[in-house]
Amino acid sequence: MKTLISRSSVLMGIESLALDAEGEYGIVAESLGGINVVLSPNSKTVINIFDIELETVKDEITGKDRIVLNVENKVEDVTQALVTMARGSTRSEDVTELTKQIIAETVAEEYAAIGITNDPSSLYETSMDKRNILAKDKKQMPTIGSWYRRLQKKAQENKTADYQFQYSYLLKVMKQYIREYDGQMAYFDGQSTFELLDGAPFINLDISQLEERFARPLAQQILLSWIWEKYVKKNSEDRTKAGRKRVIVDEAWMLLPYPEAVDFLNTMARRARKRNVSLAIISQRFQDFYEKPEAQAVLTSSDTKLFLAQDKSEIQYVKEVFKLSDGESDFLITCTKGEGLLKVGADTAILQITPTAKEFEFVETNLNKLVKRRRN
Repeated sequence: MKTLISRSSVLMGIESLALDAEGEYGIVAESLGGINVVLSPNSKTVINIFDIELETVKDEITGKDRIVLNVENKVEDVTQALVTMARGSTRSEDVTELTKQIIAETVAEEYAAIGITNDPSSLYETSMDKRNILAKDKKQMPTIGSWYRRLQKKAQENKTADYQFQYSYLLKVMKQYIREYDGQMAYFDGQSTFELLDGAPFINLDISQLEERFARPLAQQILLSWIWEKYVKKNSEDRTKAGRKRVIVDEAWMLLPYPEAVDFLNTMARRARKRNVSLAIISQRFQDFYEKPEAQAVLTSSDTKLFLAQDKSEIQYVKEVFKLSDGESDFLITCTKGEGLLKVGADTAILQITPTAKEFEFVETNLNKLVKRRRN
């Protein structure tokens, strides 16, 4: 993937963004003159899941571009993320359809409270600057903190037993995400502290310093939603105007235990394609995908697949899902490092991936090999 990022950026002008679960792509960002953003409990970086952006779509009747603001889709995305948060690492069964309904209603109320509707102009507020010129500024977005305060107020107003149980559960479990209460996972509470700028050859979002079992999968889901708003939406549905972009989700198996995260991954795969943005899913643990048919759809619907060396214990799963021949599966358990099987549509090719000397400087993760190569 590092080789692909480097060559497609330099030779083809494709912008890439990686969701880096293991902290492996920072050196690539540095080498390509890109941007490396580290999200950790101690960093000052904040990602606001309530951020919403305008998008350009093609009118089905006139064929012309028009600007829209899709609040309903955004409410659904935020709701999915908050439901994953509410389930927590234990994937609590206390989260029911009523829980989802309460979350969805309060999220929608958060946008309505600041006057954000499907009217694109509602995203801005007008004011007079020092020169008495009318200015348009983007509104401050709702946050998890403001949503939590709304939840507290609703809990006081609604005394129905079923609702009271759900409010009580949500207020208890969501406190860990709220900055006001010094929550240990409050790095998603607040206004976003940076923007994803167009034109960067490579942007790396490093979440490797987050706790692996739950915080990282949660960050993957939230960042995917945020990437859609800040990165993918900027590409017009008119491919003559859209630049080529790639979003890379490494260690994607981390998302699989969380149904809302898998659902969003499937949705983003469909959405991104319309905007000339490719979604690259990377995993070394295929059996996790095999055991979740709903997750297989993300992989099997992709037109391009690259298989590297496979373990004998998993090759049968790969063979079954991707309809590989005996020869193809035999090759994958005997091929050497750098060799692979590339399938594009109905066509298949064996390839060898060989980094150049310069690429090797940021591709190799084994420091001993890197030192040895430099000496030679």
